[in-house]
Amino acid sequence: MEKVPLTLRGAEKLKEELKRLKNEDRPRVIKAIAEAREHGDLKENAEYHAAREEQSFIEGRIKDIEAKLSNAQIIDVTKMNADGKVIFGATVVLADEETGDEVSYQIVGEDEADIKQGKISVTSPIARALIGKHEGDIAVVRAPGGDREYEIVEVKYI
Repeated sequence: MEKVPLTLRGAEKLKEELKRLKNEDRPRVIKAIAEAREHGDLKENAEYHAAREEQSFIEGRIKDIEAKLSNAQIIDVTKMNADGKVIFGATVVLADEETGDEVSYQIVGEDEADIKQGKISVTSPIARALIGKHEGDIAVVRAPGGDREYEIVEVKYI
């Protein structure tokens, strides 16, 4: 299977979630299932069915995280020497050529993307337009509403 890029911070978050699921959530749900069984008839036992559903969700999430981590190519951007070039993991400050508004994005893997936190997927149109460019370059982003031009103000590797 093809390796999927993941930032070091993203991998650490997934590992923390996996640890919590295995060490806290899984034992709690197993205990809840055992207690619900003690109440008798399982057919009409809402607590039992809710606990089994939660157990199913937890086990699915554990498998999902383990698969993501096993297929991840973890990239620590702080150890890369990219000489001001926009690369995966870099944080880029952009200025809209029309309005002058500045915005900052970190280019991350698809699973880490969260526009509210300023994290955009490496496969997004903005990231594709930025990759390989340097500070001072103009990036043309093809958007549904037409092309947008952004000046790369700063590239940070944090």
